[in-house]
This record gives sequence, structure tokens and C-alpha cells, in this order.
Amino acid sequence: MAAKESFLVHGIIWLLLQFGWTWVALYVSDDIQGEHFLQDLKTEMIKKGICVDFTEKLPATTGTETLLDFNHMTRIRVSSANVYIIYGDRGSVWNLVWANKFDLILGKVWVMQNLRSAHWRDMFFVVDHMPYLFHGSLLLSNQKKKIPGFEHFLKTLNPYQYPQDILLTELWTDVFHCSLAGSLCMKVGDCPPNSSLEFIPFYLDMMTVFDSNNFIYHAVYMVAQVLHKIFVQKIEIRSPEDAEHCFQCAAQEYPNDERTHCLPKPVTYLDFKDALGLSMTCTALWFTVVTAVVLGVFVKHRDTPIVKANNQTLSFILLISLLLCFLCSLLFIGHPNTVTCILQQVTFGLVFTVAVSTVLAKTIIVVLAFKVMKPGRTMRYLLLSGASNSVIPICFLIQLIICGIWLGTSPPFVDTDSHSEPRNLIIMCNKGSLIAFYCVLGYLGLLALGSFTLAFLARNLPDTFNEAKFLTFSMLVFCSVWVTFLPVYQSTKGKFMVAVEVFSILSSSAGLLCCIFAPKCYIILIRPDKNCLKGLKNKGGSRRNRHPKVLLHKSV
Repeated sequence: MAAKESFLVHGIIWLLLQFGWTWVALYVSDDIQGEHFLQDLKTEMIKKGICVDFTEKLPATTGTETLLDFNHMTRIRVSSANVYIIYGDRGSVWNLVWANKFDLILGKVWVMQNLRSAHWRDMFFVVDHMPYLFHGSLLLSNQKKKIPGFEHFLKTLNPYQYPQDILLTELWTDVFHCSLAGSLCMKVGDCPPNSSLEFIPFYLDMMTVFDSNNFIYHAVYMVAQVLHKIFVQKIEIRSPEDAEHCFQCAAQEYPNDERTHCLPKPVTYLDFKDALGLSMTCTALWFTVVTAVVLGVFVKHRDTPIVKANNQTLSFILLISLLLCFLCSLLFIGHPNTVTCILQQVTFGLVFTVAVSTVLAKTIIVVLAFKVMKPGRTMRYLLLSGASNSVIPICFLIQLIICGIWLGTSPPFVDTDSHSEPRNLIIMCNKGSLIAFYCVLGYLGLLALGSFTLAFLARNLPDTFNEAKFLTFSMLVFCSVWVTFLPVYQSTKGKFMVAVEVFSILSSSAGLLCCIFAPKCYIILIRPDKNCLKGLKNKGGSRRNRHPKVLLHKSV
């Protein structure tokens, strides 16, 4: 049911309860609207304990059409109900008007929806007894409100202002029996220039609007206010005559070249469609594919000596973590939202922790493998017990705690930057807590520094399948990238700040992949003769070194 019919139902119920009328009769128009009104009214009456003597359906006629059957009027006189509720169009009221030979008003109270003034005036003109027929009736009208400035507009409105408005010209012709000066359409006098709607009978009705029309007025008014605030209120006016009335544009706007208007700033971010974003996306996907291919090569040749060396399980973990490192860079590209802002930093911190801690574990294995031949059982016990494998979960757990504290205290969120670029509104992810962000980076740096130190100390050990040199170079590249990242990151703004972080992720991950696995892939694919026990024995015999056997035995 429409809003105004709902208000009408509640108004009628309130009126009945106010006067204690609990025994009524209903007259409603026989149409869909009347049926809905009847159902809603009866539902409310049942809730409030109001009873209905009878319900009569009135055909929804128009104009002065009448009913030929007035049998329902007889029930009005014999009914014990003294309150009658009428709901319908003007045709329904006409049906009651033409039944005037029945004394309808004797001891009865009529409650009905008010009609427009023009409709009442038509019935007054046709039936002169109309005022007495419904004398004492209660009319419920929709709320009427005045529109500010509308009265002045109507008083000054005339066809001379809007000559292109045909309907307005026809209205003047019908009401004032005149035509515009110079018009050849009708042979009537010219309309005086001071003619106004103020002099017509229904002028007062035009000064106000019903509630439904008022809703339309407010909707249009709100749209006009929004447009006014966007395009007018924030205008920066600057002219030689009125320079002291200049005012600043809003943060989301910038002045045009003439400094006469404020224009909305276009939204920008590191998008997949931008040249920079697209190039980084392609780079990330390319290294993802390369890492997947290397992982496939290692799985296929998992039983060869070079894959078994330095623990093949750790090699698989490192390759998978590098694969995720390349993919996590894609979280930094595209329109930021709350989910991606949180996933960016957490995924980056945890995945890189796994990668660097795996390198640390591989470095520890190298050191232990060459220390195990010295007297003492401690080194042998640490190597054979697999103590190095516990490095990864311990390091991961510490980083997970740091990220948990970060998210629990001040998590990342979507933010806007309107100052870095004067004519662009940048949407970016705010780190939330810079201290937590640098704690994550600092912890990664600590792990990388430990790996680099151990690998550097083991660089001169016998190099048959010894990863020490490769691990040293990989950590050197990793540390160099992130040490360079800090000052560059602080000196850039906007989407280029995000691009620097993505570049650091890709370059450090690529450094680990190339420095550690490129030499091994070269031997597996190009020089398979070196990837066999026979080649290993020949090389080991020439150097008279048995340490590689220890490495192979441990990794199997």
C-alpha cells in the first residue's frame, strides 16, 4: 500500500479510538486500491477491537455517472452503526450524492478522504444541496506544505517569459480568454503583461502541495543542493575586481588553470591497466611461471645427487615460498580495499619469513655437515636429529605473533592522499602502524643477516654440491634490495610508493631464485654428466674430500 494510504489508515484508526467508535460500517471503491485499503483497515481494526457492521463496495465511477441500484442505501437507515467510513474516488462520492432522497445524515457520522477543491466545486455546482448532505462529516486530508519561493514564482509567471511553453499559452487562453501579442492563432484580445495566476480561483490550491508532491519537491531540492555544493559552493573565484573573496578548493578538488572553478580530482592508484602496473603484473606472472617450472624440474629429478644435496625438502619449501612471494605482489596492484590492505602486509611478512628462514636452515645444514667430521658428538647429533628443520616453524611463529599484534592494535586500512599529487586523489593502503610495519621488515632483515653471516663463513668449504656460495650471494642480493628500499620508500609518494614496494618484493624474490637455483638447473638440464655419483666420485677423488658424501647421506 502506498505511503499516503498507510497514513490514512492510521489516521482513521486513531480517530475512531479517540471518540470511542467501535461499531462502524465501511464503503470502499470496488477496485484494487480500495481492496488494499479495506484489507489494511480491517487488519488494524481487529488489532484495536473495532467491529464492522457491514462492508459495501462502490463502483469506481468517474464524473457524474450514477448507480441505478440504491438498495445499499437502505441498509444505512436500518443499521445500528452510526459511523460510516468512505474510501474511493470522486465517482464513489457522486454515488452517494445522487442518493439524496434517502436521508443519509440523520444520526450518522461520515468519515471520508477529502477530495480536491475542484471536485467539490463541481458537485456544488450540480447538486445545490451538497453542503447539507455531508454536513458534519469528518474529512481526512493529506498534509499540505508551502514551497519556499513558489508563490512568488506563480505570481510572476506568464507566457511572455516562456513563449516556447505551449501548455502555458493554452492555459492563459482558457483562463483569461486572451492570446499573446502578435499571435495569429485566435482572434481574441491580447493578454495584458501583468496577467497572473494570482487572479484565478484555484490559485490558493496552487500555492501548496500535497504530501506526495512534497516528496517530489524535496527529492528535486536535494539533488539541486548536491549539485550546488559540487559545482558552486566550492568554486574558487579569483578576479581583479573581487580578489578578496577568493576561497580554497576542497581537498578532493583542484582549481582550473584560470582559477575560476574547482574541478574534482580524478581517482588514481596502481592499476593493472596502467603501464607501470601492467609491467609489474607481467613480471610477477613471468617469475611465477619460471618458479613453477623450476619446481617441476626439481620434482622430476628429485633422486639425483644435486637435488638431494642440502636437503631436498627444504629446496621444495623454498621454491613454493618463492612462488607465493611473486604472487603476493599482485595484492599491491589494483583498487585497494580493506581485505587487500590487510592481506598485503600479512602475506608479505609471513611468506618472506618462510623463504628467508628456509635459506637459514639450508645454511645451517651446510655448516653442520662440514663440522660433523670434527671430534665431538654435538654437531653429529644436531645434524642427524634434523634440528635445522625446526628453524622454519620457530621463525614463522615469531613473525605470526608480530603480525597478530599489528592487526590487533592498528591494522592497515584504505586511505586517500590528496596532497602528494595536486591534481589527483590517490587511493592507497595506510600501514596503520608504521612501527609494526618496520618491525616486520626488521625481523626479516635479522633473519637475512643471520643467513648471510653463516653462509659467508662457510663459503670456502669444499664446493661439490655446496650451496654456501650461492646462499651468500642470494642473501647479499636480498639485503641490498631491502636496505635500498627504506630510503627510496620514504622519498616517494602516491602510487609510486606502492610500486617501490612491489619492485622490492619481485627483485628480492628473483635474487633468491636465480642465485640459488639457476646453477643447479644448469647442471640438471645442460650438464647432466656432473649430476651423477660417478662424476661426484671423480671430483671428490681429485680433491680427496669425503665431506660431500656426508651431505648426500644426510639429504637422502
